[in-house]
Amino acid sequence: MTIRTPFSRRALLAAGAGALAMPALRPASAQSGPIKVGVLHSLSGTMAISETALRDTVLMMVEDANKKGGILGRKVEAVVVDPASNWPLFAEKARELLQVHKVDVTFGCWTSVSRKSVLPVFEELNGLLFYPVQYEGEEQSKNVFYTGAAPNQQAIPAVEYLMSEDGGAARRIALLGTDYVYPRTTNRILRAFLNSKGISDADIMEEYTPFGHSDWQGIVSRVKRFAGEGKKTAIVSTINGDANVPFYRELGNQGIKAEDIPSVAFSVGEEELAGIDAKPLVGHLAAWNYFMSVDSPVNTEFKAMWSAYIKNPKRVTNDPMEATYTGFKMWSQAVAKAGSTSVDAVRTAMYGQKVATPSGYEEQMFENHHLSKPVMIGEIMENGQFNVVWKTSSAIPAENWSPFIPENASRRKPT
Repeated sequence: MTIRTPFSRRALLAAGAGALAMPALRPASAQSGPIKVGVLHSLSGTMAISETALRDTVLMMVEDANKKGGILGRKVEAVVVDPASNWPLFAEKARELLQVHKVDVTFGCWTSVSRKSVLPVFEELNGLLFYPVQYEGEEQSKNVFYTGAAPNQQAIPAVEYLMSEDGGAARRIALLGTDYVYPRTTNRILRAFLNSKGISDADIMEEYTPFGHSDWQGIVSRVKRFAGEGKKTAIVSTINGDANVPFYRELGNQGIKAEDIPSVAFSVGEEELAGIDAKPLVGHLAAWNYFMSVDSPVNTEFKAMWSAYIKNPKRVTNDPMEATYTGFKMWSQAVAKAGSTSVDAVRTAMYGQKVATPSGYEEQMFENHHLSKPVMIGEIMENGQFNVVWKTSSAIPAENWSPFIPENASRRKPT
């Protein structure tokens, strides 16, 4: 069952005031009725191109759980809200889910600015958030489980690949990103990493654009000039949302081919490529922990499950969807182990949980609230899918506090 309900600001404020006199969440001993799963993803605005599929993935998992008799013998009910790519609204919608709908768990957010917007709310009200997208690290909360990649599980291996002979032996890097915390922090880490490998700041170009940016002609021209100064050059893209469509179109317009200036993206997958002609982009790269093209029994099941649910052969799977699937599986296992949806009990039960994932690897949740994950580099094919050209031999534990940020040297990592 799914609840989609608008909620007025006046009612929300009234509920928030009333919550000061009562617990935000039901105690474990009083839990009854349906298990409520919050869905906190943008269904409109610049991030809808990426986040709508994650809403659909959660709804698919809820439907599957109910077909199997629910969880703990209770029906599972999805509560869907639309924060509309509006970062302050994410916090309001998170409070609505926790205080008004009293959800037991929430799956949501894509951008780091949205996650940071809701983090104080989940910590204040002791809610539980599963965050399914690669991010910059530098965070750990007892109220969040991070099922996407940390920098050592995506960004750094991708740049190492670009610098290798197989990846083109790049010695100049253009860092292009959307202007918010994830690209800026990730690129701070990558600049320090590149410096440690002998790449000087003079050989690093760094530019940022706002969400929804559409005019890429000047920036792509500057990348071409940067690449024409005598050293092999590659693009590292932390561009997010629908700005990727005109960016890739402009690469094609200016004749930038992968063999000349390869581009590796951290936020572009099958869903984003579904909206553009991929032929001019053949050979450009993306770094993820899963691709739809992965050949594994679990992925075959995952794709069949998605196809049966969505009933649209054009709808693809991608990495954040796989991370959502994995997170939901782990949460369900933890609830069963705890015998309760109590946040404190489920948190403890999450540690050590393992899931055989569509990526073809078994992933494990550690006490730093991050998963071990494989790393994969894929080349874009004409059909908008990816050919995996490189991958790790095993799942890699996350380093959520990067060693390339100096202030982390003496950081005590909490559990």
